[in-house]
Amino acid sequence: MSNIASKIPSAARLLLGLIFAVFGLNGFLHFIPTPPMSGPAGAFGGAMFATGYLFQLVKGTEVVVAALLLSNRFVPLALALLAPVVVNIVAFHTFLAPSGLPLPLVILVLEVYLARSYRDAYSSMLQARTEPSSASPISGRPGAHARAG
Repeated sequence: MSNIASKIPSAARLLLGLIFAVFGLNGFLHFIPTPPMSGPAGAFGGAMFATGYLFQLVKGTEVVVAALLLSNRFVPLALALLAPVVVNIVAFHTFLAPSGLPLPLVILVLEVYLARSYRDAYSSMLQARTEPSSASPISGRPGAHARAG
């Protein structure tokens, strides 16, 4: 792999992390002015706020995932956590606010590219059938439960 090609996953990871750091933090700090939404898009946003937790959960997830991506820690986990958020962002802009669709499409391309780049980390999750490990369900170490008491 050429030197430039080997840096593309890192650049994609950092860009995706930066996007979610900015927009996730904006959900709490409101440093980017957001015009009020109307119609179905406004109703959807209002419903997220009205739950009292959903908007904060999504934005909190975005901030945590951004920190993981930017620090290059647990990247496959971060991408797995981010996948349903990305699907919802793309669906929201496809069906309710199409004028804002370009950035979500960039986010989708970055997510899919990174998931493909880290595909080996997902191989065990993508097996049709698997068996639980024989380790103790409490500690994850064989025989750990025998020492209790």
